[in-house]
Amino acid sequence: MICDENGIHDALLGRAIWLAKSNDARITLVDVVEAAPGELASLYGALPGNVAQDIELEVLAFHRSRLAQIGAPIKSEGIETSEVVLQGIAFIEIIRKVLRDQHDLVIKGAAGEGDGGPLFFASTDLHILRKCPCPVWIMKKSSQTQYARILAAVDPEPMDEQRSALDALVMDLATSLSAAERSELHVVNVWRLQGENSLRHSAFTRVPKETVEKMTEEKRRQSERKLKSLLFDYPETGGRRQVHLLKGEARQVIPEFAAGKKVELIVMGTVGRTGIRGLFVGNTAEAILNQVDCSVLAVKPPGFKTPVRLEPECDQGASSGKLLRAKGG
Repeated sequence: MICDENGIHDALLGRAIWLAKSNDARITLVDVVEAAPGELASLYGALPGNVAQDIELEVLAFHRSRLAQIGAPIKSEGIETSEVVLQGIAFIEIIRKVLRDQHDLVIKGAAGEGDGGPLFFASTDLHILRKCPCPVWIMKKSSQTQYARILAAVDPEPMDEQRSALDALVMDLATSLSAAERSELHVVNVWRLQGENSLRHSAFTRVPKETVEKMTEEKRRQSERKLKSLLFDYPETGGRRQVHLLKGEARQVIPEFAAGKKVELIVMGTVGRTGIRGLFVGNTAEAILNQVDCSVLAVKPPGFKTPVRLEPECDQGASSGKLLRAKGG
């Protein structure tokens, strides 16, 4: 759990405790001093004696004390908890910590949120969302103890193994959380016929209206079949799941749908391509993130390789997010 000054709040602590209890998991509290070891001392090197070194030690001691205070109520719940103060560039050191210790989840408070507007993702948030190999849960400060409505954003394509694996992970996590919290689960797939507007309105094409209508309907049916195929492995129980096949641009439709349904958590994939280093959040995913006003659980596909490096080399692959499969879920 990332305990930066702006992102720590009661909802974050409550969620971390719930997850740890549900999964017999450990919690590592992390704060980052954004200066390399020795850098703070060098800034005050002109001071006499050991004052410069003492200043750096005092800064680190302050951060350790703060983490100990945050961890006290967690430990009182019987949860194994450790505190770590890292030094360096925040997102790099956080991801290196994930790689070294093979953490299943990074959970962090949103850097800020407006009155009814989208969450504010700070630079560190976006870097972690782009590059962290394990699932990343960015939590809104006003989150409830339990989520009433969860949205799973999927894009089924059976012929694409990586996309299928990513959709399966989204569904695994969303259905597990929904079952554990007795939440409504809205499974959303957004489809469109590529180039439909050009076919209908371009002065340079002469495609009959009936042909365009037929092509559009066939695309809808294809999307419906793919969605049903994905959901076959996730049988409905309890009557709390709703499936939505929506036409349009995902970057516009998903934020509008989430706002209209008062969704409290979106579970979604965030990477457009895999298999190479230096991966990035897909354009559609980032556009959605910049518009939503709810918590986000972002996952990577199997095969994701983070560009953040460790010395010596270690496994840089994506974690499955197994921590989130709550007992009884």
